[in-house]
Amino acid sequence: MGITAGDITGMGQVFSSVKDILGMIFPNKTEEEKAQMTMAFQMIQNQTDIDKTEANSSDPLQHWRGGLGWVCVMGYFYNFVAQPLIVDVMAIVGRPINLHPLAIEPLVTLTLGMLGLGGMHVYQQVKAGS
Repeated sequence: MGITAGDITGMGQVFSSVKDILGMIFPNKTEEEKAQMTMAFQMIQNQTDIDKTEANSSDPLQHWRGGLGWVCVMGYFYNFVAQPLIVDVMAIVGRPINLHPLAIEPLVTLTLGMLGLGGMHVYQQVKAGS
């Protein structure tokens, strides 16, 4: 790294060195953000590849999401259709019955996770890195 014809005083090399040192102390946010986004996209791509592999599998144990999906569907069906209907019909018939609805919070958590809204996890990891 000698002095070039356009840099007779050697100041270009000094400025370049100062710029490198400042870059280490104050990293370029744009480059950091690009690296974080690349990491997030890679995580999403990896999950997509896993999902594709699971979807192509003929092993019923590989389709656990489908099973959990049906659990969610049945839970919502019981809470919003079956339980109120049974209670109302039994009251009309003259034989009141006391059926309690399910606790909806765990069911909603499970459903949101299954629908992929857990992608917020990737967002949180990217945000935590900055």
